[in-house]
Amino acid sequence: MKNILFALALLLCCYQPAKAFDLPKFTDTLVRKPIDTVRYDSLMRKLANGDKTGKWPVKNTPRPLPGALLPFNRIVAYYGNMYSKNMGVLGQYPPKIMLAKLQAEVKVWEKADTTTPVIPALHYICVTAQAEAGSKGLHNLRMPFKQIDSVIHMARSIHAIIFLDVQDGFSTVQTEIPRLEKYLQMPDVHLGIDPEFSMKEGSVPGKRIGTLDAEDINFVSKYLADLVKKYNLPPKIFIIHRFTERMVTNYQKIKLYPEVQFVMDMDGWGGVKLKQDTYHYAVHNEPVQFTGFKLFYKNDIKKDTKRMMTPKEILALKPIPVYIQYQ
Repeated sequence: MKNILFALALLLCCYQPAKAFDLPKFTDTLVRKPIDTVRYDSLMRKLANGDKTGKWPVKNTPRPLPGALLPFNRIVAYYGNMYSKNMGVLGQYPPKIMLAKLQAEVKVWEKADTTTPVIPALHYICVTAQAEAGSKGLHNLRMPFKQIDSVIHMARSIHAIIFLDVQDGFSTVQTEIPRLEKYLQMPDVHLGIDPEFSMKEGSVPGKRIGTLDAEDINFVSKYLADLVKKYNLPPKIFIIHRFTERMVTNYQKIKLYPEVQFVMDMDGWGGVKLKQDTYHYAVHNEPVQFTGFKLFYKNDIKKDTKRMMTPKEILALKPIPVYIQYQ
């Protein structure tokens, strides 16, 4: 533990946040940019990628508000936690190396799809599920705000956006999300939630796969929509990780708001065929709005093809993901 705290102290010394949280110039541009609705419709059809089931593009979704990032851009994110080298690439390398690797992946995606601008992102797990109950019995660990500040500063140094990710454990999204309001009122900070670690049945995180219902998701969506209106923000991106149907129940009842862009992110690891099949039954078959796809630098190469999926293979999916995450 002493080594972890020492490493964290060094990190914070190297990446002290600006006092006023100066925003990247591109963020202000996005806030003011009006939406071309004709182009939006065309891009939504493009993302459907010739799907013949009638599920995609999703019908009757809200038109995006000015400043919306999707579907006009693709987001490429590095995921993890600064305390752990095992939770994702975000915490695996020193910050400068990690940011350089992320920028290299952005260039790969820019080359793979030259028609879609790519925005880098840091996807930081700010509430981590824990096997230990902890002093409050919540089976989660809330990261210190100073560490969140540090990650935001790192992201802004390369004009990336930020996702704060919540694994609520025995707590609830109704409890955990409002604690992050001072960050979510920033125009470049967005949100992710991991149902795998939402333990409604009382199981210890990691022993069973958790679940979230549409009721929980709708609480968060409305909360984000209200923040957008309250602080005059561009739309928020809200990501739900998923690799089984049970992780999200009553998906048909998920409510969409113009102020919130909803992404169902395929979170499973394994060989190419397994990931394609998981994407089909857990994401394609239960459409909400936009989709994402996670790649694992380590776990994806353990079985089957011994390699990660390529951008070309991911761009062939129906629908095409607008959010790509590396762990």
